[in-house]
Amino acid sequence: MRYIVMHKVDDYIESGGPAKQEIIEQMGALVQESIKSGIFTNGAGLHRSALRARLRCRGGDCTVTRGPYSGENELVASMAMISAKSMDAAIGHAKTLAQSLGDCEIEIGPVVEPWDLGLMPKPEGNRPERFLLLCKAQGGDEAGSAARQGAAFKKLAEGFRNDAALLTAETLGPSSTGSRLAAGPKGKRTWVDGPFAESKELISGFSLLSLPSKADAIAWANRYAAILGDDNEVDVREVDG
Repeated sequence: MRYIVMHKVDDYIESGGPAKQEIIEQMGALVQESIKSGIFTNGAGLHRSALRARLRCRGGDCTVTRGPYSGENELVASMAMISAKSMDAAIGHAKTLAQSLGDCEIEIGPVVEPWDLGLMPKPEGNRPERFLLLCKAQGGDEAGSAARQGAAFKKLAEGFRNDAALLTAETLGPSSTGSRLAAGPKGKRTWVDGPFAESKELISGFSLLSLPSKADAIAWANRYAAILGDDNEVDVREVDG
């Protein structure tokens, strides 16, 4: 089975503060351990919302809103990681995707790279950047629309030229199959099973896992959440396919 673990932004991330070295080291150790054991298959973090954009399309009319912004409809139905030459180019690709999806909301966020964390020098030259396109859940998504979304991602990839590429695309199972580690009274956090009508917390990053069961994914997510801190909300969802 495949699962996605998504963690949410916190006030420190939104403030633009530098990445905490302790978190970088502990998360790096967990990811490397999980790669070696065949659990971790992909993942990325996103920059704060001040560097993101949102595309909303209704009836063929699309509007773009630049960040920062607070959480609104943050329940994700599918996502795609692309390479593009700029944020404006990534927004253009999101508009192309929207043509296939119809009425939709897509968040476009630049991916945190190793040089953003001080792990390596930034490569020289005008190289493409990575962006995550988060397609938010609409009314029909919770009933299942994996085939439609998969076809939309395929059509997007077919239109790319040499300055862009589709790096990965995933459609999430309905939130009824998911679980959320949410804040509780007196700082106590507990796992709550879906379905979820909405999520108000902005997505800050994701990890794709290959594990036998959701219980195993939750166990991994508990280790992940312990590194991030007590106030970070974490979702575990199934991944289609």
